[in-house]
Amino acid sequence: MDLNGVGFLGAIIIGGLAGWLAEKFMRSDMGLIMNIILGIVGAIVLNFILAAIFHVGYTGWLAYLLIGFIGACLLIAVARVVRR
Repeated sequence: MDLNGVGFLGAIIIGGLAGWLAEKFMRSDMGLIMNIILGIVGAIVLNFILAAIFHVGYTGWLAYLLIGFIGACLLIAVARVVRR
């Protein structure tokens, strides 16, 4: 699992923050654990997509936060579409 150079504990903290920001931005009601999962998985998925399509890779906590936020927003949007 690629954590963009932030480490395991950093990934949990930054992923939780990214998930929480995405939750507030998308106006969804998730819990703390789901915020962490959305932030980490969103960052990993979006980073993989960026690397596969655009051949771009980012490292560092700020990039992890931004990519995690965007990825979590995308996961929330996909979950809303699937639920309907």
